[in-house]
Amino acid sequence: MQRLILTLLLSLLLAACASTRMPTPLVQLPTLQLAPSALPQPVQLQQRLQFRFGSHQRELDALLEVDAEQVRLAVQAMGQTGVRMVWDGQHLEQTRAPWLPPQVRGERVLDDLQFALWPAAAIRAALPAGWTLQETDGVRSLAQDGTPWLVRDTLPDGRVRLRNLAEGYELVIESMDMGQGQE
Repeated sequence: MQRLILTLLLSLLLAACASTRMPTPLVQLPTLQLAPSALPQPVQLQQRLQFRFGSHQRELDALLEVDAEQVRLAVQAMGQTGVRMVWDGQHLEQTRAPWLPPQVRGERVLDDLQFALWPAAAIRAALPAGWTLQETDGVRSLAQDGTPWLVRDTLPDGRVRLRNLAEGYELVIESMDMGQGQE
């Protein structure tokens, strides 16, 4: 009887773990891999990130620095660094914590970051055929054949919301400028 209960509990646990996996994306978003120098001015931001996927929600903290040479990003959860990334325009180096889920891909994080912050002209130049970038009334959307798959807008309180409709997640970003002497 104990074996049966143990087997049943293990089966339920495995089923629960399997159900929290991210499904296959509806469409493969293009990679941007934009040069750090394509951002017109250096950026130093401390960010609070609210990540939502289905019924799961997490709050993360991030430190972002961008200059003409590199993009540097560190993301923390509960005081522990989950990932550190450095992008020089050619190579992405990342250091990941063992507890970070494999679905959190540095390449996707970099693409989301560049979609949110880089100039529209730089993004358009990197898009493959069939993809378009539109900006209307503060809303930026990346679309394939007229269907938006990645949307960035600004909420009334000034936070930025990024909705990845292809992979089914939403990210709300609150930023604090850490730059010295910047307006």
